[in-house]
Amino acid sequence: MFEQMGIPTFVIEALTFFVLLFVFAIGLVVLGTIILYVIDRTQTKHAVRRNFPVIGRGRYWMEHIGVFFRQYFFAMDREEMPFNREQRSYVYRAAKRDDTTLAFGSTRNLHTTGTIMFANCAFPTMRKDAVKTREVEVGPYCTTPYKTASLFNVSGMSYGALSKVAVEALSKGSAKAGAWMNTGEGGLSSYHLSGGGDIVFQIGTAKYGVRDENGNLSDDKLEALAAKENIRMFELKLAQGAKPGKGGILPGEKVSEEIAEIRGIKVGEDSISPNRHPEINDIESLLDSINHIRDVTGKPVGIKTVMGSFDWLDEMLQLIHKRGVESAPDFITIDSGDGGTGAAPMSLMDYMGLPIWESLPMVADRLNGFNLKDRIKIIASGKLITPADVAWALCMGADFVVSARGFMFSLGCIQALQCNKNTCPTGITTHDPKLQRGLVAADKAERVANYIEHVMYEVGVIAHSCGVKEPRELNRSHAIMVQDNGRPLPMSNIFPNQKEGSLM
Repeated sequence: MFEQMGIPTFVIEALTFFVLLFVFAIGLVVLGTIILYVIDRTQTKHAVRRNFPVIGRGRYWMEHIGVFFRQYFFAMDREEMPFNREQRSYVYRAAKRDDTTLAFGSTRNLHTTGTIMFANCAFPTMRKDAVKTREVEVGPYCTTPYKTASLFNVSGMSYGALSKVAVEALSKGSAKAGAWMNTGEGGLSSYHLSGGGDIVFQIGTAKYGVRDENGNLSDDKLEALAAKENIRMFELKLAQGAKPGKGGILPGEKVSEEIAEIRGIKVGEDSISPNRHPEINDIESLLDSINHIRDVTGKPVGIKTVMGSFDWLDEMLQLIHKRGVESAPDFITIDSGDGGTGAAPMSLMDYMGLPIWESLPMVADRLNGFNLKDRIKIIASGKLITPADVAWALCMGADFVVSARGFMFSLGCIQALQCNKNTCPTGITTHDPKLQRGLVAADKAERVANYIEHVMYEVGVIAHSCGVKEPRELNRSHAIMVQDNGRPLPMSNIFPNQKEGSLM
């Protein structure tokens, strides 16, 4: 029939082939549906699939895909958690050197209780009167104190939690901008050193990178690290914002041979740190450990923690005066109860520890009350990713601000919430070479540097609008918070400055 219609033979053969292929495909679909029906009907783990075979599987797919639909289509610009679209967009624009100015008016609700604003003055600082951010010395009683003017630095993110290309980009970018980089508790890698910038080495509860065969702190390894000029300070990690009371968690699929060698652990096994340093049982042993590390390294040593109870802090500050101010930690990093991590139990992430907005002024007041504010520097951490966040922390008493997730955004993080898996689509928190390929370290290093420089510049803009000559002159009278009754109050009224020595 087709030949009588003048249709060429090869067309007839092609049509026949595609018809057979279509029938075969339909057969496969039918067969697959039958198999899935039998599997779903007989399995006992999922009630929805058992009661609604095949179509019940769509529920789990929609649940997964719904996260991304809400992020891109349904959520308002300022309502997402943990970071909303406006916060992420600011970092993206700053990192790319795109225009960060906005038109028409603010979309921020300035009337909500707890809203922070800044008190501009009648006569802001002129550019000719502005001065460079002053240099701060950390560890005056050390053999090698650390002096830096950098306000905004890279917080602790381990190689292992992050990919090697991400660590390399952060190292090179922070060095270019004159900021320091914290190693996180996973030890020191060649990627941390690739930029040649300043490094803070974090000592976690598992002592990765400075542990002996038995998992104890190794003085030999401490000395070897301290001999590196790039290593400027050591941070003894007591607690982390997203999981106070629990150690770090690195899934086994992320523990490669290289990471295992750096950390001193086994390949492919979950890397779970103890929930505290076994040898530190009280304030006495805490100060002993701080001073021991400082004696061995000759460099500043501080602690990182999350504030919940304040009794231990008061006890430590009292003991410091008995021992002598030289026995104090050189700095305290205050992490926020809503800090980030690659993996943490929801019970700790959602409910444990005070947010930085409450804890920072209280810690600064106690240091001032015990006349130790000049001796112990404060580093603020936890969701502080915009210039306004940094300026607020300086107003409250911080000497430095560090950020982790802000720098992840500068690398291109899209908040896909895949950090605890090996499937990060941007190559930042995965060790899959195919996914890492998307992150080009040289390009992202430029974005990291741009982000730091832009934040520093805009913090300066805020400071000058408040009438001070440089950001570290900001104080609590420059920040305002909206109260329940809608009236704004200066932070100096809400958290009155503790007089020096008033708690001694």
